[in-house]
Order: sequence, then structure tokens, then C-alpha cells
Amino acid sequence: MVEHRFPTTMPRSNKALDDGSYLDYFYDIPGSMPGTLNIESDASLPVIVLIDYNEEQAERQEVETPEDCIPFLDTESVSWVDVKGLGSEDVLRRLGKVFSLHPLVLEDIVNVPQRPKIEEYDEQLLIIARMVTMKSSGNGFVSEQVSLVLGRHYLLTVQEEPDYDCFGPVSERIRTNKGTIRKHGADYLAYALLDSIIDGFFPVLEEYGEKIEDLEAEVVENPSRQTLEKIHAIKRELLGLRRAIWPQRDAINALIRDGNALISPDVTIYLRDCYDHAIQVLDMVETYRELAASLMDVYLSSVSNKMNEIMKLLTVISSIFIPLTFIAGIYGMNFNTEKSPFNMPELNWYWGYPLAMGFMALIAFGMVFLFWRRGWFENFSTVKAKDTSPDQKSLHSSLRR
Repeated sequence: MVEHRFPTTMPRSNKALDDGSYLDYFYDIPGSMPGTLNIESDASLPVIVLIDYNEEQAERQEVETPEDCIPFLDTESVSWVDVKGLGSEDVLRRLGKVFSLHPLVLEDIVNVPQRPKIEEYDEQLLIIARMVTMKSSGNGFVSEQVSLVLGRHYLLTVQEEPDYDCFGPVSERIRTNKGTIRKHGADYLAYALLDSIIDGFFPVLEEYGEKIEDLEAEVVENPSRQTLEKIHAIKRELLGLRRAIWPQRDAINALIRDGNALISPDVTIYLRDCYDHAIQVLDMVETYRELAASLMDVYLSSVSNKMNEIMKLLTVISSIFIPLTFIAGIYGMNFNTEKSPFNMPELNWYWGYPLAMGFMALIAFGMVFLFWRRGWFENFSTVKAKDTSPDQKSLHSSLRR
């Protein structure tokens, strides 16, 4: 299942996040003051990493306090301050003072999860995004909020979890001076991180594509109760992915359409590529959701066919034994033959019992031969697995594409 943190109005540990509540967003307690920070008791303590760079050089260091970032904010170089963890209200409030964050900005950053969005403030641009990564076990994914605060020469990023990160390639490009990232300003850095967040959806979707393909074979060949639970879990997780990427796509589109003084025209063109990737991710999510729904229909059809085979076998057995039971019932009445010659004279025959048993065997073998000639003993499961229906072929070809 997908896991994320809950607001303090609903305190739970990460180990208990198995009820599908990843579909929720944070909500304030009715009557609470604007700017109230709700930090969970088990949240990780913040770790602040500062990367300051220009075209000639780059410097990376782990700072101890938010105030250590002040000397880097007034320079012409680009300063990327990456905060990992939300476990200290004091550090976060001091961070808000250092970067002159509006109380509502700090509230959106700390009170997770928020809906992905774009908010404009004086000399700052707030971008709320969701980053997804596969769990190390390969069973489900982790979704966390990433907040980006863009200034004139700096970018502040605040991550909900310190253990999951897709920013490594970007920081490596800064360190090794690959590409053009060190030739641009903080707005290009914000684009690069957004693009990294969007591209992080593709490995997750690739895993779900393989899971759906495996489930397709399982549904056709050996459907079970566990198969139904797997399909249901995938449908809910795909819904969580859709809720993560849909508003993210709209936010990037709004940023491209409306523009912002902190985003240069050159970077706006790059954002179009990021928007295209978001559209592609959303298309893949919708396709996989439709395939998961189709798998549910195929599962019900497979279970129905399996039940029909069982009923067919029971019908064949019943049809064979009905006449035998009738004959055995007739001769089990034991009417006295001395009272009337019509009262089962066969009971006194010397070969009566062998003749009755032979006649019953002849009827049984005759019915088996008749059913065989009509094809009732044909294994429909094997035929269906080898000769897949058009719907199954279409589903399989869609997964291959």
C-alpha cells in the first residue's frame, strides 16, 4: 500500500498506514488559527544541505542551523537549500524567518499532505509537488510531499521524508558541471527538480505494468481469492498515483500559461517538456486503471467459467447415477413374490443379481460414451488458456505496448 504521514488531528505511525488513507489531504481543525503548524511526533528531525554554485564552481555542505544559510542568500550565485524532515517546529520557524516565508507558506510546507499547487507571493513562488518512489520490498510505493520555494537567487526545498529522494541526479549534475544547469539561475534549478519528480513516476509505473501483466496470466490460468485482493490493491494504488499526478499537471500548466516574474522565458520552454512528461504519466496511469478494471471483469468471467466446469462435472456424475439409483431403488423395495407373481419375480432368479448389475453397468458406460461423443469431457480451461479470447488478446497487446 501507499504510505504517507497523517496530520496530528489523526495521529498514526507509518507502520499503521495500511487502510488506504493515502487518498486524503490535510485538513485544519475547525476554528484553528491560520498558520498553525501540525507536526507529527514521529517525524524525522530536519537535515539541512546547502549547495551553492555558479558557472565556475560549486560548493556543498551540511549546515547545522538555518541562520548559517544567510550569507549565501545575498550573493549572485545560486543557493539550493534542501531540508529533509519535518520533525522540529523550532527549526522550521527559524527557517521561515531566514527566508521571510509567509505564515501560510510555512503552514503549507509543514502540514502535509497538501494538494499539489502553485502559489505566488511577494518575491517568492511556492510549488507544492508529490514525489513517489517504489518501496525497497517492491510491494507498493511511497508518496511524499516536496515543497519548493523559489526566490531570485535561491531555491528552498523541503522534503517530508529523508529516506526517499529522486534529486540525486540533479545534485550530481551540479557537482560534475554536466549539462547547462550551472549556467542558469534558480528558476532552471526548480525546473530540473520538478522534471526529476515527474520522471520519478515512470519507474513506479513500469513496476505496475509488470504486476498487471503477471496478474493477467494468473487471472486466466488460476484465479483465486488472493488474485481478487491483488487486483483491488492495484486499483487503489493507481488511484493514489492519479491523485498525485493530476493536480501536479494542472499546476505546471498554470505556471506555463500565466507565467511568473521569477520564471524566465527560456525556462518556461523547458517547463513545457515537463508538462508533456506529466501528460504521459497521467495517460499511463489512466491506461493501467482501465486494464485493472478489465482484469476484474476477466477474473469474474474466469471464476464463472471454472464454476461452470465444476457444475458440468457434477451434472455428468449425477446423470450417470440417476438411472442406477432408480434401478437400485426399485429392487430395494423387496415385495413378497409369494403373494403375487407381479411382485418382482426377478428376486427369485438364479442370475438375477448379476443381470441387474450388468444392466446397470451397461447403462453407465452407455451414458459415458454418449457424453464423450458430445464433447462434455473436453477440458475447457486448457482450450481457453491456449486459444485466448479477443478481449484477452487485446488486453495482452495493450500491456506489451
